Amino acid sequence: MESTRTLSDKIFLVLKGLGMGAANKVPGISGGVVAFVSGFYEEFIYSLQKFNGKALKLLISGRFRSLYQYINGRFLSLLFSGMIISYFSISKILDYLIKYYELYVWSVFFGMIIGSIYYISKDFKDWNYKTIIALIIGTALGVSISFLDPAKENDNLWFVFFCGIISVSGMTLPGFSGSFILILFGNYVLLLVDSVNALYDTFANILQWDFEFIHNPIRIRLLKVLTVFTFGSLTGLVTFSHVLSYILKHHKSITMASIIGFIVGSLGVVWPWKETIFKTLPSGEPALDSTGSKVITNYIRYIPELNSETFIAISLIIFGIGIVLALEMYGEKTRSIHE
Repeated sequence: MESTRTLSDKIFLVLKGLGMGAANKVPGISGGVVAFVSGFYEEFIYSLQKFNGKALKLLISGRFRSLYQYINGRFLSLLFSGMIISYFSISKILDYLIKYYELYVWSVFFGMIIGSIYYISKDFKDWNYKTIIALIIGTALGVSISFLDPAKENDNLWFVFFCGIISVSGMTLPGFSGSFILILFGNYVLLLVDSVNALYDTFANILQWDFEFIHNPIRIRLLKVLTVFTFGSLTGLVTFSHVLSYILKHHKSITMASIIGFIVGSLGVVWPWKETIFKTLPSGEPALDSTGSKVITNYIRYIPELNSETFIAISLIIFGIGIVLALEMYGEKTRSIHE
């Protein structure tokens, strides 16, 4: 695969990593969808599967070059480089855009979800009573998840490790939003906002040769939390890739129908026109998380009025669909070159 991958392919792979990183951070959006419609989903799962006993033996024996080739190292390094860059660039931009242009951001993502549903379902022909039931169950789960109330924030390191395992599912299972699961666990702000920003600020301090942060207990706590979360994510990534590969191999049609259902169900999470419901204390005052922000419990969705803002949002939904269709066209081109 690497011998036929051109420089432009490698550049686009980093850009796809950027897209996956950004998608994984946004509640309701799945990075796995980006991999799926971009044409490298199967290679991604296959590469992750290589983290097994043989890889461990190569590592212990010091055969690093063989290990790198065995796990498809260049592919993974390019992809994860894009994801890492995303967390310190696009993720920051997304935080700003969601804060000030929430309706428009959700409109783009809503369009991307619609485009993803079209992409995944257009070639699926194996409809029967089993796959239809799987579709209905997947949709029901996707919709029901959006109405669950989130738990309280919990920085216990064992729970943080578990959050890492579960949240990374969005990278391997299209339609299953790991970041939204973190909201339900109550740890979205802690793990994908506070800790990531703490690492970003730490790098900035180090570049300025300022090491005062080592005396900051809050910063150290957040860095420790992020480290444990990262190890949990890596564990989940490898585990899910093996499980998903087995399921796809033995029950591909049912799995695909379930994935389509998950994605359809996620439309309720990213519906652009909604009012946020905040959690309140018994006193009636809004509950605040560790950053002093109001805690979101759910949304009230509504049908918008026809005005200029709505027309802009609809245009952005169409733009979001176009993004996915463009990714699909490039993915098809990439597959035809390598086949």
